[in-house]
Amino acid sequence: MKKALVLLAILFSGFCFAQTESVNNYKYVIIPEKFSFLKEANKYNLNSLTKMVFEKYGFTVFYTNDQMPSDLALNKCAALYGDLLDDSGILATNLNIVLKDCSGKTVYTSEKGRSKVKDFKKAYYEALREAAASMAALNYKYTGPATVAPTAIASQPASQPTVAQSPAPVAENLPVNSYNQLFAQPIANGYQLVDTTPKVVVKMYKTSQADYYTAQGDTKNGVIFKKGNDWFFEYYQNDKLVSEKLNIKF
Repeated sequence: MKKALVLLAILFSGFCFAQTESVNNYKYVIIPEKFSFLKEANKYNLNSLTKMVFEKYGFTVFYTNDQMPSDLALNKCAALYGDLLDDSGILATNLNIVLKDCSGKTVYTSEKGRSKVKDFKKAYYEALREAAASMAALNYKYTGPATVAPTAIASQPASQPTVAQSPAPVAENLPVNSYNQLFAQPIANGYQLVDTTPKVVVKMYKTSQADYYTAQGDTKNGVIFKKGNDWFFEYYQNDKLVSEKLNIKF
């Protein structure tokens, strides 16, 4: 019996370590302004309190509609996505704090916070506080690069000289029909854009923001987003921000 308990303890500690290693690779957390199990944005101040929890443990936190720093705006996969899992029943309010990566994979789940208080607001506060307490075991400390530089999105030859960065790079407008007509074909977590050859030109993956995708091509990576009625593919090329207007048919 004692050996079994020791083995369980080792396995649990190993699991916690693996979660910590994964979470430590991320500097940012993005959380929604409204949780799916509530009807109003920031109901009971729960979103504000959740933001404060992540900040307490060292994360830099944004709401989905906040203005993001440039490194995060160009690479939404540089952030984890925070959420609350409501597993409440008739007799108790239950909450878990969850962190997922940009592909939707869960990288951390807190212990379940539980409350038997009948008042909803007080019950959510108590359950969140209990769930948040278990995050201390993460010992979170950001160990990734100081910033996810936009130039890291498109790899540059090592022999290239360093080019001074302007504070606010201006996108270069390329022709609308750079790829002529592109057709969007559904794939897991997004679409692949195919030309008339047919050839897969780029794959675009969903983020938490509507009409905003991370994009991966053969030679360039960046973001694809909708602005008005038009779609744009933005990426860095030779330390210069490039914006291509795409002609996509869904």
